[in-house]
Amino acid sequence: MNLFYSFARSAAAALITCGLLLGCDQQSSPSATSSPSTEQRYSHKLSDKHATPETLALYNNLAGLRGRHMLFGHEDSLAYGVNWEGDPDRSDVRDVTGSNPALYGWELGGLELGQEKNLDGVNFKQMQEWIKAGYSRGGVITISWHMYSPVSGANSWDKTPTVHELIPGGAKHEVFKSYLDTFVAFNKSLVSTDSAGNTHAIPIIFRPWHEHNGDWFWWGKGYASEQDYIALWQFTVKYLRDEQGLHNLIYAYSPDRSRIDLAKFESDYFYGYPGDEYVDVIGLDNYWDVGHEANTASADEQKAGFVAALKGIVKVAQARNKIAALTETGNNRLTIPNFWTERILNPILAGAEAQQITYVMVWRNANSAREKSEQFFAPYPGQATAEDFKTFFAHPFVLFESEPPRLYE
Repeated sequence: MNLFYSFARSAAAALITCGLLLGCDQQSSPSATSSPSTEQRYSHKLSDKHATPETLALYNNLAGLRGRHMLFGHEDSLAYGVNWEGDPDRSDVRDVTGSNPALYGWELGGLELGQEKNLDGVNFKQMQEWIKAGYSRGGVITISWHMYSPVSGANSWDKTPTVHELIPGGAKHEVFKSYLDTFVAFNKSLVSTDSAGNTHAIPIIFRPWHEHNGDWFWWGKGYASEQDYIALWQFTVKYLRDEQGLHNLIYAYSPDRSRIDLAKFESDYFYGYPGDEYVDVIGLDNYWDVGHEANTASADEQKAGFVAALKGIVKVAQARNKIAALTETGNNRLTIPNFWTERILNPILAGAEAQQITYVMVWRNANSAREKSEQFFAPYPGQATAEDFKTFFAHPFVLFESEPPRLYE
């Protein structure tokens, strides 16, 4: 963080904390550089009993942040922005705040076909370098996969029933394994070398088969049975973890909020749940409660729904000694004034339960010149919510890349 923003953050935090309608008790939050206790760091176990030390440390350190801080993340942040592409060491988030996000989201769709770029035009070799760069600065990496259908050859939004042919015994099972092997090869290049010359795999929060309770992906509800979906998830984990020996993965499960009835949150949330031994992060993709255009509820009703959904995943996570996260969220084109403080931060800080989430990630900022579309979920300089985003950035509960403690030790 540069000196200007370091000063601005310190000054703003003192003024903002009591001004967010949350009371002044937030000022007692521990310093962003404080380390979790030994008990906090080692009380959580991963589904992979052979996880690398760095991967286990990341998981336990994220658990140790609960109730004190949350990480802010952004998809494709280093690859391009609304008005730029290919600039080294740049992000829209950094342009506005002076810091990159603490968590970087990346996408693999197209890797399985041998393509050079993913479905959003990001070169895979460059992606590997951006992952290494973010990790070297202490950032956290999460990866999703909008896999093309091994049955129809179409993209993830294809409706051809596919899953039953991919699981063990299915006609396309070997093809599916070859698709997974492309990630195995991709992952082998994600290594870091320490000062002593020792190398280790970069820990990854891996989020496959997301939003399965919706009907927009070929692995979704209506195109795959619940039993087959569970088999798909379990085989994915067993193949990567047990057969291919990838021990740097933290597995995130993330259904979509719009298909969950808050009155029966847990039963809806557990549709397709593969089991505690295959999941590490109790996640939720929630665009619905933060201004989705199809949600006609009032702003206050949406805020209440947002809090209830967060409490729901925290309850599930606590019961299983896992961490909870808002794995995707955001308001496309940021049309809501004071979105960051009023629709994200204030509801999270409104109660002790919601504060237990470990990170929040918003989706990508499409490059307007290349994609000929207006889609962005983080502000850029001059965008209407940029000042509110600086307020969000300045709050001591929210951590960006320049601020988290050492998460891999």
